[in-house]
Amino acid sequence: MLLEAFATHAQMRPPEIVPGRPQRAWMEAFGDRHPYRCLPLTMANSSGWELLVPMDFTAEWNGGPGQYDITLTPDKPHPDFTQFVQSHFSQGVLTFHPGYLFRTPPGWSLWAGGPPNHVKDGIQALEGLVETDWLPFPFTMNWHFTRPGKVRFLKGEPFCFIMPVQDKLLEDFEVVIRSMESDPDLHGQFEAWTKQRHAFNARIYNHEPEAVKQAWQRFYFRGELPEDLGPAPADHVNKRRLATPRRGR
Repeated sequence: MLLEAFATHAQMRPPEIVPGRPQRAWMEAFGDRHPYRCLPLTMANSSGWELLVPMDFTAEWNGGPGQYDITLTPDKPHPDFTQFVQSHFSQGVLTFHPGYLFRTPPGWSLWAGGPPNHVKDGIQALEGLVETDWLPFPFTMNWHFTRPGKVRFLKGEPFCFIMPVQDKLLEDFEVVIRSMESDPDLHGQFEAWTKQRHAFNARIYNHEPEAVKQAWQRFYFRGELPEDLGPAPADHVNKRRLATPRRGR
């Protein structure tokens, strides 16, 4: 499986690409770094590759509809700045040029957007799905101001997050809504988990030392089913290990 990234400008150094990192500033700020106990959050954060901002800069929108209503100011002069980030689409949309033409295997596209669970005040990353298995030109990464004002982007901060997806298969799915009782085995597992969950929360509430020390149930994190609910899944993943980009010929 190859995700190929072809640099589009020989005179520009394209942004660095790194495997997605699980850390987020707002998650770090919680007491005991509590959000990291949520495996779906950390897995989403690291299920793709980040493209990193190569310089510190400020973007300011005055609320107007035109291209020139966004002002871009680098902290220091940078030869690639005006090619890297621009006011292109107007209406408060900030446009980044990733600097690569991506190529995915047949049947695979790229989901491109902001880094998952990366909260940025005053601006919102827009999402795109690109058929990179045939497209012969690059896409842009866009953010939309949510209000007039200034936002800061720092060197090393991700401005784009890419994840290969087999999106054509989505159309083969049929969504069926059922009652829990229609699947006796699943219903029994759910009831057993609910009972254990309530019992554990009650122990926490009553400050039982062993429960307080345990702090949280780790069934999902460990890929384990609660006691007597059957064997654990063999293919459970709780840490993403993506390849670091390498240079090809």
